[in-house]
Amino acid sequence: MTMIQLFNYAGIFVFAATGALAASRRQLDIMAFIFLAAVTGIGGGTLRDLILGVPVFWVKDPGNLLVCAAAAIVVYFSANLLESRYRVLLWLDAIGLAAYSVIGAAKSLALGFDSTIAVVTGIMTATFGGILRDIISGEPSVVMRREIYVTAALAGSLVYILLHGITAKPEISALAASLTAFAVRGGALYFGWCLPSYHKPGRTTAELEREGVIRGAPPAPPRASD
Repeated sequence: MTMIQLFNYAGIFVFAATGALAASRRQLDIMAFIFLAAVTGIGGGTLRDLILGVPVFWVKDPGNLLVCAAAAIVVYFSANLLESRYRVLLWLDAIGLAAYSVIGAAKSLALGFDSTIAVVTGIMTATFGGILRDIISGEPSVVMRREIYVTAALAGSLVYILLHGITAKPEISALAASLTAFAVRGGALYFGWCLPSYHKPGRTTAELEREGVIRGAPPAPPRASD
């Protein structure tokens, strides 16, 4: 098994575990655990493969689905032992993001796409599953948190592409890139690292109405008497 294949299975298991943890926080049944685990574990890779126009990875290798189911079952029987499930979810998500940022970039390069596409697919693979997990489970979206998230996936993808470009060994490239992504995301979680926020809010609806930019809703028609 190559380093990239190992990263793939590890990333799927860890991401799937975060989906199962989200199910545990909602006190759902075992099938919901497996469903959320699968959506989270394979969501980013599925979107990547569809965009690249290649066979979806888990259709070619159904073992990826078994990895998701295994993660769901493990979490189902152990989530109650965790003191803070949401905090564990965030740290496991950071590990999955680090692995998947490498996998997404590596697959694009292996298929002959240029570095720009590799960066995009690296970010997409690393973040989309977590976004789906949060939407479906009603968790606060990791993307909408102030701490750095997408930037960590960007850093991991760029490091892998750079090292790949100078013909470093695949194992070294994958390990260095994943450690970079995890360090950035871990620093964001631990130290609160974030990029400068935009501090120029747009005008409110009331202000736009006063300025004549938009019109207010027309008054409701009178109701017929009974």
